[in-house]
Amino acid sequence: MEQQERLVDVERGIISREIFVNDRLFDEEQEKLFARAWLFVGHESQVEKPGDYFVSRMGGESVILVRDRQRAIHVFLNTCRHRGMKVCRYDEGNTPLFTCPYHNWSYGTDGRLVGLPMHQLLYPDIDRSQWSLIEVPRMVNYKGAIFASWDPEAPEFADYLGDAKAHLDQVLDCRDGREGGSEVFGGVHKWIIPANWKFAAENFCGDSYHNSSHRSVDLIGIGPSSAKGAAAGRRDNEYQGGRHVWVSFPSGHGVHSVWMPPDAPYVDSFLDNKVVGDYFRHCYHERQRRLGDKARLLPFTGTIFPNTSYHGRQPRALCVWHPVSATQTEIWRFFLVDRDAPAEVKDLLRRYYMRYSGPAGMTEQDDMENWNYATAASRGAIARRYPYNYQASLGTARQNEPVPGRVSQQITEENARGFYASWMRYIDGAAWDRLIGHQPAEARAAAE
Repeated sequence: MEQQERLVDVERGIISREIFVNDRLFDEEQEKLFARAWLFVGHESQVEKPGDYFVSRMGGESVILVRDRQRAIHVFLNTCRHRGMKVCRYDEGNTPLFTCPYHNWSYGTDGRLVGLPMHQLLYPDIDRSQWSLIEVPRMVNYKGAIFASWDPEAPEFADYLGDAKAHLDQVLDCRDGREGGSEVFGGVHKWIIPANWKFAAENFCGDSYHNSSHRSVDLIGIGPSSAKGAAAGRRDNEYQGGRHVWVSFPSGHGVHSVWMPPDAPYVDSFLDNKVVGDYFRHCYHERQRRLGDKARLLPFTGTIFPNTSYHGRQPRALCVWHPVSATQTEIWRFFLVDRDAPAEVKDLLRRYYMRYSGPAGMTEQDDMENWNYATAASRGAIARRYPYNYQASLGTARQNEPVPGRVSQQITEENARGFYASWMRYIDGAAWDRLIGHQPAEARAAAE
């Protein structure tokens, strides 16, 4: 326990390098964190028709997101109940059955065991209902985004999300303020990096201190529009005049958003395409009309604990950091657009998202270089003796100013501290109790 206490010291802002490279801790994460927390699996738009499926991941487990014949959505563990072979080896598609290629046990899209070769001879008394695909016990469709948890006692997703809801909603809702309405388009980017998954997750929590890493991108002024001119090329043009806020939440979520002035004018960043320009101008004014004062909140980046992050506006995407090992992460990027957006808008955004994000994107290369080197720098026997400093703006966060949560109005590492506090609670609750200076009620009673 003493070793556990040295891993995360939130009050002092000190984090051990060990949590980024230790294989034993990685195994504990799979058992204690990824087997209990709410994890993003996919989007309903990826399984629109009966029989549609998308193979996803939950921690180290392969899972199948599928819509059955009755149009119900399920999440199943991608393993045959007979000898464990994957019953689905394609990334996505449509099928009436999942058939194991090893011994041909077959399962319906509702998970039921429906095909059993030579069953009368070999399994005359088998109760097929006991050998269905293993279904994830908790699943929620939140505005099209499918989250699931292996823990039957996990908190309700709405409680888990808490006040981070207002920020995530801006990513999943339509640009004109209607609820939901987004879709995944253009496929899913997938690539592997030699870095611990937590470096990426904490970065998206609201690490604005690293902005110098993107200096070349900022100098170019890369934006959705290719037009020339002061307004057209700025990535963050729509945030001008807003107040940046960094918000930490009890469940470990962290976001960086912008609180806009009530009279913020619309800034046209699409001067070269009238259809696109008219669309976003209409969305801006409709959003103001529908949401009123709530329209002042614009999302920048954020992380829904533990490993689902987002880009809020342009680009607009969900980013998932799948743990492969202590020093390897598989990154998945789901790009979002309003389902009913004009074709011209989708085409322009598709080109921009490829240019901005992904393994060949201009900003992603900067980030990956940082995370990869940071992981390598955590592995050495000498380096591991020296913890990392997470003390930026320590003690300056305030509650509910101007939005709910622990809010900082200057560049901060408060969100990362909150992220690792939640990580510590999952990995070792008893150590966490001692870390924050109190004992569980039963321990206090025994001491008395």
